[in-house]
Amino acid sequence: MKENQHHPEDPKISALLRNSRAKPSLPPHFQQKVWRRIEDAEASLTPASWLDALAGLVLRPRFACVAAAVLILAGVFLGAMEGAQNARQDAQDHYVALVAPHLVR
Repeated sequence: MKENQHHPEDPKISALLRNSRAKPSLPPHFQQKVWRRIEDAEASLTPASWLDALAGLVLRPRFACVAAAVLILAGVFLGAMEGAQNARQDAQDHYVALVAPHLVR
């Protein structure tokens, strides 16, 4: 009995296998619908996706130090403003206590 051996590089078999594959047809206007969906997704930039994009940018290593420095400076600035406001209020309370001590009680 003779065995049929085929080689993977046999051009007849390769051509037969290539032609035997089913090629499904795409629905009508498939490419147009795909591009429309991509454009719609890019156009509808919601606040949540905007925040995600900003967080993705800030969390990159080269921007992380800058973001941390900006947040620290903002905290220092806001703390200084709050401290100045508290000092002003304490000074006003102290003045009222000195001028009219009976109103403070």
